[in-house]
Amino acid sequence: MSLRIKIVLALVALSAMATIVIGGYTYLDTSKRLYAEVDDSLDASLHVPIERLSGKSIDGDDGPGGGGRRGGPGGDRDYATSSVQVIDGTGDITQSPGSVDFPVGPEEVAVAASGATNVVVRRDVVIDDQAYRLATASIGGGRGAVQVVRSLAETNRVLDAMRDRTLVAVGLVIVAAAGAGWLIARQVTRRLVRLTTAAEEVATTGRLDVEVPVGGADEAGRLGTAFNDMLVALARSRDDQQRLVQDAGHELRTPLTSLRTNISVLRRHEELPPETRHQVLDDLDGETRELTALVNELVELATEGRDDEPIEPVDLVEVGERMAERCRRRSGRTIQVTAERSVVRGRPAALERAVSNLLDNAAKFDQGDQPIELHVAAGRVEVRDRGPGLQDADIPHLFDRFYRAIDARSRPGSGLGLAIVKDVADSHHGTVFAANRPGGGAIIGFALPLLDPTADGGGPFSSGTGPTALPTA
Repeated sequence: MSLRIKIVLALVALSAMATIVIGGYTYLDTSKRLYAEVDDSLDASLHVPIERLSGKSIDGDDGPGGGGRRGGPGGDRDYATSSVQVIDGTGDITQSPGSVDFPVGPEEVAVAASGATNVVVRRDVVIDDQAYRLATASIGGGRGAVQVVRSLAETNRVLDAMRDRTLVAVGLVIVAAAGAGWLIARQVTRRLVRLTTAAEEVATTGRLDVEVPVGGADEAGRLGTAFNDMLVALARSRDDQQRLVQDAGHELRTPLTSLRTNISVLRRHEELPPETRHQVLDDLDGETRELTALVNELVELATEGRDDEPIEPVDLVEVGERMAERCRRRSGRTIQVTAERSVVRGRPAALERAVSNLLDNAAKFDQGDQPIELHVAAGRVEVRDRGPGLQDADIPHLFDRFYRAIDARSRPGSGLGLAIVKDVADSHHGTVFAANRPGGGAIIGFALPLLDPTADGGGPFSSGTGPTALPTA
């Protein structure tokens, strides 16, 4: 069942239920009022005969009913019209209304035998297949009771007419609710239908440039906007992947070509002098290492945005210390760490990768014997070296994938290390920066928003050798 039909059925059910409840309440309230009016008229009809008969005998000696069971033609019957019947204390009829007697049941006998005056009971009865309302009032002293009836034909006609009108109203409301519900459901689900069509087209064709209906501040409009943003993000991601594959293919051609060339040379190893063979083997070893590093960085870059590592509070000082120690072991260089507590929300392994890439980049280009400096403060991570520095034309492209400055193309590397740093910073809502260091060298790093900007961890933190204060760029 479609959502549109469900909305229509829900509106129809609610409207019909509301109409039935209101109609039923009106019917019951009107019935109660009409019966109250009938009972009031019966009470008024009982008033005169009760006053005439209370305190008088009804055995025919001196009462107004003297002259027999059916009464006499004299003035004693001026209160006894065709709608009045008198019974004695045992329930026997002493005064008949005419050709048809009123029903006398246990309730009426109990009232007739009552010692109190004007004790009244009422009930609905059927006389000659007609509905009547019967009221019985005691005369008092156990001397009997007076009964009067009133036809319920008019009351029943009013109630039947009300019932019929209620049923007609329910039918009209159902029809109107179905029409209005269809219009409302169509208006509500129109954008959902278009959105569903767009989603099905994306699933069928794989195209991400499908037109998605957006607009409006309601849930459907927000869903359309979110779906459109998702398609834009998917398209951008697919473009990035395609660009990455194309760039990776381009970068892989060079080491693969070199490997094939060296292998071809080795096929004639008997003809080669020992020095040439050693040189070729060294080239193969170097090319293999670069190719392995390139593949590892490609995998790292391709999976960075989909890392399942949970996000948690990370102290950049601890990350910097660990990566500095690792770089010391791998490169043999002195790494000086100057830092203040900087807690951010992030993925520890990704942040370690970013800091490690910055340190490896500095160690690669700084061939001097001075320490490489790592500064951490206020969510900002800087690596400073004493290398050749940066060309102004290279700085805007330094974090692009596979970009390598002209002066760096003779050095080993894939041009992906700083691109990974940028991806890590972007995924943590941060920024990257690069500049020349006063006095020579470069300053490269990233900045992330702090988890708690007021946290200072008790003051500056310093390790390694050198000053404990943060030097300025």
